[in-house]
Amino acid sequence: MITVSNVTGLEKIIFNLKLKMSIFFYFLPALWKGELSLKRFFALMKRLLLFVSRMRHNKFVKIGDKTRLGLYIPGFPSPAFYTACQKFSQFKERMPCTTVLLSITSSCPYHCKHCYQKLDRGKDVDIETLIGIVRRLQEMGIAFFNIEGGEPFFAYGRLKRICSAIDSRSEIWINSTGAGMTDERLGELKELNVTAVMFSLHSPDADSFNGFLGKESAWNTMEAGVKMCQDADLAVAFNTCLMRDDFYNGTFEQIMEVAKDFKACLIQIIKPKPAGGWLEKEDLEFTPQDIEFIKAKVNRYNLQEEFAEYPAISAQIIEEDESVFGCTAGGTDRFYINAKGDLQPCEFLNISFGNIMIDRFEDIYQKMRNCFPWGGECYLCENCSQEIHRLYQENSLNSLPLTPELSEQIYSSWERGRRTDLYDRLERVK
Repeated sequence: MITVSNVTGLEKIIFNLKLKMSIFFYFLPALWKGELSLKRFFALMKRLLLFVSRMRHNKFVKIGDKTRLGLYIPGFPSPAFYTACQKFSQFKERMPCTTVLLSITSSCPYHCKHCYQKLDRGKDVDIETLIGIVRRLQEMGIAFFNIEGGEPFFAYGRLKRICSAIDSRSEIWINSTGAGMTDERLGELKELNVTAVMFSLHSPDADSFNGFLGKESAWNTMEAGVKMCQDADLAVAFNTCLMRDDFYNGTFEQIMEVAKDFKACLIQIIKPKPAGGWLEKEDLEFTPQDIEFIKAKVNRYNLQEEFAEYPAISAQIIEEDESVFGCTAGGTDRFYINAKGDLQPCEFLNISFGNIMIDRFEDIYQKMRNCFPWGGECYLCENCSQEIHRLYQENSLNSLPLTPELSEQIYSSWERGRRTDLYDRLERVK
């Protein structure tokens, strides 16, 4: 079983010093060779230090011989980690994106009511086209590929080919329910440099979990998948989508106990979003008091010594806060390609800038980036959901995301709010 341990206390302080020194010496040859001027070299160091400082609320986790600062930051030291660092060496143009969520198939044995892909109907994109896009993404500087379905193991041939096309410049994680997994398949993926598999854990109770996913065997399948991953030396992570009350009635704490028992390296807390199957759902509000209450819980688990043995938590309500990163969708830091090839700002924002089977990738990517020049303080997936739902109904659509033409009605007039402090400061460092 792969060794997973948390980096806390004095060990975290020492690691931070080692990290900063390693980054300095990694980029020093670029100064010697004249690839970076002295001014740009120190500007790069300042940018990187500023970005790393926003990770101080995280619990770092060591997976094997690499340490992870956050969910979307590749393990250090690795070529993928330094691919992510290269983002901050771009001064003449907009800083590039480093993370992509890639759906390779819509095939799935489950029936989750909340699924953000619930209405993403259409034929899976041609695999050769998708492989070509993956190679372009690596050339663009994508350091982290988060691959999902549907259920990616239900299209294992496609999954294996995509992973085979990604070299060590990027890190790979796979989202799965465990359905379709085998020891042999996991062994092959381990050889293709897959680091971890992330499972859903939306309830600590097996019966409730099965009901949530719409299949009586869901819990047993997940449990078997976790064991197979650990036997294959692949790290295990979880994501959980919890409602407001779950943070007050003890469900959150029970989830953390289960994740700890499963020896997870990390758990992502997803804020319920009005998207896909929940596009018209209206009871997803969290008050400012709720948000502060949840942040305090997460910070306790991540920062206090008594919770040092629990998995690291990556919480959207913290990372998307305007004081940390804000919304980084649309290629600021990440974006989404769905199973039928639509380029979306993120999985929760059901609009499309074009389809890779029809449109030239560079054109639709640039169109999206023009709408997302910086990290913003506004959660567009929440603010635009009613308008997306209205257009969906008025045009008698039977699938999402909205067509590129209807999507333009959304993004041509939306209000993104101010850019977040981090991206404002990063852009000013020249």
